[in-house]
Amino acid sequence: MSLSKSALWDRFQKTYTEFPAAGLALDLSRVDFPDGFLTTMEGPLKQAFAAMDALEKGAVANPDENRMVGHYWLRNAALAPTASMRTEIEQTIADVQAFAADVHAGIVSGQGGPFTEVLVIGIGGSALGPQFVANALGCPHSDRMTPHFFDNTDPDGMDRVLARLEGRLGRTLCVVISKSGGTPETRNGMLEATAAYTQAGLSFAKHAVAVTGAGSNLEKHAVAEGWLRRFPMWDWVGGRTSETSAVGLLPAALQGLDIAGFIAGAKACDEVTRIADQRQNPAAQLALAWYFLGEGRGARDMVVLPYKDRLELFSKYLQQLVMESLGKELDVDGRVVNQGIAVYGNKGSTDQHAYVQQLREGVSNFFAVFIEVLRDRQGVGIEVEPGVTSGDYLSGFFLGTRDALYEKGRQSITLTVREVTPETVGTLIALFERAVGLYASLVRINAYHQPGVEAGKKAAIVVLALQKQVVEHLVRNPSASFTADALAAALGKPESAEQVFKILSHLAANDRRVATAGGEGVVTRFQVKH
Repeated sequence: MSLSKSALWDRFQKTYTEFPAAGLALDLSRVDFPDGFLTTMEGPLKQAFAAMDALEKGAVANPDENRMVGHYWLRNAALAPTASMRTEIEQTIADVQAFAADVHAGIVSGQGGPFTEVLVIGIGGSALGPQFVANALGCPHSDRMTPHFFDNTDPDGMDRVLARLEGRLGRTLCVVISKSGGTPETRNGMLEATAAYTQAGLSFAKHAVAVTGAGSNLEKHAVAEGWLRRFPMWDWVGGRTSETSAVGLLPAALQGLDIAGFIAGAKACDEVTRIADQRQNPAAQLALAWYFLGEGRGARDMVVLPYKDRLELFSKYLQQLVMESLGKELDVDGRVVNQGIAVYGNKGSTDQHAYVQQLREGVSNFFAVFIEVLRDRQGVGIEVEPGVTSGDYLSGFFLGTRDALYEKGRQSITLTVREVTPETVGTLIALFERAVGLYASLVRINAYHQPGVEAGKKAAIVVLALQKQVVEHLVRNPSASFTADALAAALGKPESAEQVFKILSHLAANDRRVATAGGEGVVTRFQVKH
């Protein structure tokens, strides 16, 4: 049962906490913690703090790859375990700032003149973070360069981006981001961009920068082709926690954003969330709320509702951070636990005209995380009604929706920040990074590996190998036509008939060496295209 207004006020006074050093406040008044819950969690939380301390001191946190996890060092190099790592971190930040300054000054320019556009080519954490930050902090009137993204291997998606860059490729700087240099989506984007530059009579190498690991295939390619610059991507930085590395800092600096303020915000939040006392630590409070609301097993989804357009992509960013970190089959003891928290969301008040109806009256399988931004806009707003601005409406919708959900027993967490600044964005990213790490310890999983992602990549390689065999068989039998199951049987892989059907249908739809030869549906016959 939800509490009365007066009881909620009493609870609010006990559970609303401001964290001035981090520039945020956290309200847990709409979380129905039972009496004694926080006391019972003191032991597990103490262990989580100890694990986090070991992580920051350089313990191997990803046994799959035998590597440390050091994204916290990126905003406070003094914490890095070796002098050489500290130097590399500090030097990289300085190099990013110097390179961006040279680009803005026209010292580094393209074949068409000074760079005005930046095309970021990456996938997952190499795109989601930069996209979120670009959208949250950018402004067309003040950006030094306009950001664009290849964030998938969808040819049509890349064509749409290239159409927006038509006539400006010679003034477009491409930032290719891949730790290993072998990520297929990023490699494909690089090859598509290279083809576009070549078709325009331009040299891709004279417009390209790499962010990659030392000795990677991408670094070797960039050196061989004479790219403009290379920036490091260390093995101790995971993709989903890489936004305060060159992965995020370089695109932001090129756009003209304040990366020093961004780093400072993340550092300030790290310092607060390092405190081993949940009453003084917003990340610990978040982790405990997630644990309680999801019954320690992700029983409820997390719906992220930021009431600010600039934070629209935050839920998309958090999908990877939270779900890739927490979605694990096994715990640290090797037991099957199938942990995870599903994340979705868009922005308020748009969501009120989309799925809030279900949130309030449908299946109760979620909790909400509201993000309140106090400052409406720069400057003075007009009144849309006497004494009321558009921002007042937005605030009213937030407060009303939160109450409407709680009236139906739907619980929520509220984060409040004053305005969206580089410091605020750095704070939000650091806050959720820490909360994810602490929560993972509470449920005894490893937040820093992702075997499921690798499994998907390996499966794709198998499919592409099968595609090659399919085409080769059709070429060897140019006068014959086959149904999918017949072709699969001819290859000695009858169990792969469905994949063969999908492969053939895709190739035929794109006029790529395969054509249909009669029949419909699953009995469609295919032959080599003559």
